[in-house]
Amino acid sequence: MAMTQNEANGWHLDKRVPIALIAAMVLQTAGALLWAGAAMQRIDYLEREVIASATIGERTARVEEQIRYLRQSVDRIETKVDGLSAL
Repeated sequence: MAMTQNEANGWHLDKRVPIALIAAMVLQTAGALLWAGAAMQRIDYLEREVIASATIGERTARVEEQIRYLRQSVDRIETKVDGLSAL
């Protein structure tokens, strides 16, 4: 099996491939890279928002628990005041 000169030299670009096709492929690749970069920025932003939301949720749970304890304290105080005013 004899190799032709082109096969011996390795890969080459045929002169029949239009420059417009090459330019379109380069632009398409650049567009895909830009899209991927923008997607990564959106993902980073959303990850930061999720972390911030988790922190807010924890803080809200703590505040609700504190309000529950305050209500219990107010109920006890009202009970004592009602008992004193009955005397």
